[in-house]
Amino acid sequence: MTDTTVHRPPSLAYLPAQRTGPHHVGIIPMSLRTVHFVLPGGVDDPAAPSGGNAYDRRVSLDLPGFGWQVRPHTVDGDWPRPDAPARTELAQILRELPDGAVVLLDGLVACGVPEIVVPETERLRLAVLVHLPLGDETGLDPAVAAELDAREREVLRAAPAVVATSDWAVRRLVSHHGLVPDRVHAAAPGADIAPLAPGTDGVSRLLCVAAVTPRKGQHRLVEALATVTDLPWSCVCVGGLTQDPAYVTRLRDLIARHGLEDRFHLAGPCAGADLDASYAAADLMVLASYAETYGMAVTEALARGIPVLATDVGGVPEAVGRAPDGGVPGILVPPEDPVALAAELRGWFVEADVRRRLKAAARGRRAALDGWATTARSLAGVLGRLPKEPRRAA
Repeated sequence: MTDTTVHRPPSLAYLPAQRTGPHHVGIIPMSLRTVHFVLPGGVDDPAAPSGGNAYDRRVSLDLPGFGWQVRPHTVDGDWPRPDAPARTELAQILRELPDGAVVLLDGLVACGVPEIVVPETERLRLAVLVHLPLGDETGLDPAVAAELDAREREVLRAAPAVVATSDWAVRRLVSHHGLVPDRVHAAAPGADIAPLAPGTDGVSRLLCVAAVTPRKGQHRLVEALATVTDLPWSCVCVGGLTQDPAYVTRLRDLIARHGLEDRFHLAGPCAGADLDASYAAADLMVLASYAETYGMAVTEALARGIPVLATDVGGVPEAVGRAPDGGVPGILVPPEDPVALAAELRGWFVEADVRRRLKAAARGRRAALDGWATTARSLAGVLGRLPKEPRRAA
């Protein structure tokens, strides 16, 4: 996000299935423009996978097809609240870039340090990519959240362009931070179409792909599943276990308190063939998040024809979407209604008609998903429309 090589993530085992038609064809130009991409140092850490990291890696691979050579600059640090060495490293990276350079900054790095980033808008052509507004992270002390929110506002108001990962996130940033609407752009994550998941028995295997953190709400899933122990099911949670060890400990205690140790498994991070195998065995994807700007795990499931049960937050409804025939490939529940989550889980297990309808819609949605080329094309368009001169010379 300081090795500057960006590698193809092992979890991206399938090339994007591109629709036919000229709007999906990327012709590699003879001469590429250069974008400097400033990334968090953990972008390639297999122990701490995230949708933001996967997004950053993938667009780095695909932007050259739309005219932009990517020069990555990873910055180690505890972002968005870095220590002095991390701040110094970021300042040096930006200071050493030539005047007028095009720079794309991951918001995790940029938005917490306006004193470093904002002055560079006088000299560099900057765009900030926001995966999640800093103050929206669950579990922050209110004072910390307010401080991060104010810092982010200062950075985004100064940046010539802001990129968000869904239409919902665009609206959220514009309204919350008072941004000029025509400077905020959507570049939603793509999806790699994968083989249809055979599942286990078509009913009982649940899969949650998300880092185990308070924002992802795995505890709500445990509480809901504890109400349907009379039915046969198992749930596998795939995701990093190091971001919030205290939460992981509380979650394990909750699992034990409900006697679910043999049915609710924390598998840790998976990639490549192991992640593919987890999806292949899944009958239903479940996600109980408190906040999501999009929800890449949702489209990764739909890319395999797996229906989704998720909380109705942020950009998740956009990720779920609709099949071409109007069918909805998932069930959305209010985020603060654990009774509804439990009821929908029971409905999935006992109502065959519900399962048939959701599976048919998931397969229809799978065929209609945009590939990552669409994401890269959108992002390339934002970079190409940056002001030709920084503010100082404008």
